[in-house]
Order: sequence, then structure tokens, then C-alpha cells
Amino acid sequence: MSLLYPTLCLCAYGLFSNLRPSEPFLTAYLMGPDKNLTEAQVVSEIYPIWTYSYLALLFPIFLATDYLCYKPVLVLQAISFVVTYAMLAKAQGLRAMQLLEFFFGLATASEVAYFSYIYSVVEPAHYRRVTAYCRSVTLFGSAAGSLSGQLLLTVAEVRLVHLVWATLASAAVAFFPPWFLPMPKRSLFFHKKPEGAPERQCDYSSALIDKVDNKVPLDNQDVATVSPSSEETNGSCGFPEVLKMLLADFLHCYRRGPLLAWSLWWALATCGYFQVLNYAQALWEKIRPSSEYDIYNGYVETLSTLLGALAALLAGHLPVRWTVWGELVLWALSLLMAACVLVMVTLGSIWLCYGSYVLFKATYMLLITVATYQIASNLDMPRYALVFGVNTFVALLLQSLLTLVVVDSAGLGLDLFTQFYVYGGYFAVISAVFLFAGLCKIATRQHSDQEVLSRSPADTDGT
Repeated sequence: MSLLYPTLCLCAYGLFSNLRPSEPFLTAYLMGPDKNLTEAQVVSEIYPIWTYSYLALLFPIFLATDYLCYKPVLVLQAISFVVTYAMLAKAQGLRAMQLLEFFFGLATASEVAYFSYIYSVVEPAHYRRVTAYCRSVTLFGSAAGSLSGQLLLTVAEVRLVHLVWATLASAAVAFFPPWFLPMPKRSLFFHKKPEGAPERQCDYSSALIDKVDNKVPLDNQDVATVSPSSEETNGSCGFPEVLKMLLADFLHCYRRGPLLAWSLWWALATCGYFQVLNYAQALWEKIRPSSEYDIYNGYVETLSTLLGALAALLAGHLPVRWTVWGELVLWALSLLMAACVLVMVTLGSIWLCYGSYVLFKATYMLLITVATYQIASNLDMPRYALVFGVNTFVALLLQSLLTLVVVDSAGLGLDLFTQFYVYGGYFAVISAVFLFAGLCKIATRQHSDQEVLSRSPADTDGT
């Protein structure tokens, strides 16, 4: 029962908080008669607020989650969802929608508490099973929300505002489960286990990965040793001690070359992935206006979610020697992602745009899952949370800079088509970086092999 009760509460919360019928139609709703906002306002003045808010709140929420022992942050996230969709249903005007994006950024940053909570109340032997349950139900909730929204729109012919009310009702149901969760008595940094008790790994990596839709649990067997910083004093730690611990672990983790390479791809690709996802609906609205045609965004999001989950599951079974060919695979598939983005914007067909989006998202899901395992396999301490947190923070920092320069009205404020040309070129640059890295790695390995062969006869003669 100690395992079943919190798992059921978390699954109920994950299901209803991700059941959002209005999500695939947000841009159409904001630009429609209910809100009557312009494309420039939505793209250049409203959506960037989420990026900036998420970046600003990520690290404070990361620390607050550990200090407050998870549950209060889950409650905060539930409240933020209710406020977000209540404002989306009733509030009017540009400033109100910008404030809404701030609350959604707060809810997004608070996702760190969702998966990390379970690691503080169950035994390590149950991590994989409970994580699978929670992740599966969040995936199901997301896919069911997109599908139900599309069916309500096309079959029942409801108005878009009714989808927002349905999402608000789901958020209201999700508001209650976090209150019934038991309060953990320990955490990773501020509230540690008493000395002599077996150490259990409590990390936030799953929550941070979940923001980018990666649904593969980490293997606790990948952790070999623990750094001295994670074995220091027992009991509660002060803020300065926690910061010293994080800095020591940061320097220890990023000394490894392979981890640094995969983390670089993680940060660069996640930045571009967030940008494409944030503004894809606006591009679809530009190509096929919802005021004139039927739109099928819900079907597209449902399909892309399910294929992304399948790609994540298949990632662990690919017969690729990632240590040898990893950079070249990243080159080829990053180039494919660049091609998908360019197809979305150049050919002017909504069906090709939809199909390219699905392929783009599935490819990212495949690679980010591989990156997760490769990073985990190069860690020698239970500091998954720190590494994935740093990678996500760098991705958000790059995304904020890209948004400020390309999207924001304070910067260039480029039109949507030009923006997507920039995003396509961005992924092409990522591809070129890893092509160069892959060729250098092959050349270095061949040079090393030749040196070994050239030394072999001399060694033989000497004997």
C-alpha cells in the first residue's frame, strides 16, 4: 500500500493535468473571435513570455523542490494550471495573455517535482516500474487530450472556447490529487538520510526529460560510484553547502568527453525543438487558416505523441555502436530534422507540413532517448538531476536568445516563414558540427590504429 497509494495519486494527477483538449488549437483560439489577437501579438509578444519565464524560474524551482520536499511544488503546479486555463477562458487582452504565459511557465518549471516525488517515497527496486506507470499515463493523457479535442471540434462541432473549458475542468480535477500525497521526510540535497542508512538515489532527471517528452526511465545500475560531495554530512544542509555540492558535482560530471558531446547535442537540439513546437501551430494557421478551413491539429499531435513514444521505446534496441558512430548518426538525423523544418515552410502544403512535423518530432524523441542513455552511462555519480538540469537550462538560455533575436518584437521580429527558415538553418548547423566531430573522431581512430600497426613489427623484432 505504501507504493500503491502515492502511485495512484500521481497517475491521477498526471492523467488529468495532461488531458488538454485545447492544446493543439491554442493559436487558432487566440487569433480567433474569442480573443481577437493578431498574429504578430501572439507570435512576437505572447509566446516568448513562456520561454523567458521558464528560463527564469527553472533553477529557483529546482532548489525549492528539494528544499520543500516535492509535494508543495506539485500543489503549486496544480494551482498554476488552474490559473492558466481560467485566464485563457475568461481574461481578455494582450497583457492578460502575457500574464497567462508566465503562469504556464511556472507550471512547466514545476514539472521537476512530478517524477522526482516518487523516488523519495518508494524503494529503489520499484523505481523502474513506478516510473513506467507514471510516464505511460502522462503520455496517454496527452494523446487522449489531443484526440478528444479534435473529435469535439470536427464531429461535435463545438467552439474552440468549449475546448478551453474542458481543459480547465480537467485541470480542476487534477488540482485535488497532490493534496492527498504523503509528505516526504527527506530529499537529495537539503534533507538527507540519517548517517548509516542506505542511500537511495532521488533525482529530478525524469521530470526534466519529461518536458521534452522523453518517456524512457533511467537505469539506476548506470551509477557506479558516488562523489564525495554526495556523501558528506547527514541531516539538513544549508544553502551555501548545497551550492558547493552542486558546483563540485558539475565539475566532476563534465570532465568526460563523451558526456560533454551528448550534452552539447541535447542543449542545441532541444533549443530548436522547443522553438519548432512553440510556433508550429502559428505556421499551420498561416498555411491553412482555421477561419476558412477545417484543421486537424489534434490528429497530428496525437500521432506525433504516439510515434514519439514508439521511437523512444525502439531507441534502446537499435544495433548501433554509439561510441563509434554516435556523432555521424547525430549528423545524419539532425540533417533530417533540418529537412523536415524546411519542408514545413517551403512547399506550402498543409499535409506535407503535418507529415514533416510528425517525422521531426519522432526523430527528436529517438535521439533524445539515446542521448539520455549515453549521458547516464558516462555518469559515475547519482547526479542525473544536475546534468539534465544544466542541459535543459542551457537549452532554454539558447532558446531565449533565439527568441529575442528572431521572434520577439524587441528584436528582428521576423515573419513566420522566415523564422522557420532560420530554424531549418539552425538544425543544418548542428548537423555540420557533428559531421565535423564524427570525421575528426574517425581520422583520430585511424591514425591511432596505424601507429599501433607500425609499432608491431618493431616490437616483434625486438623480441
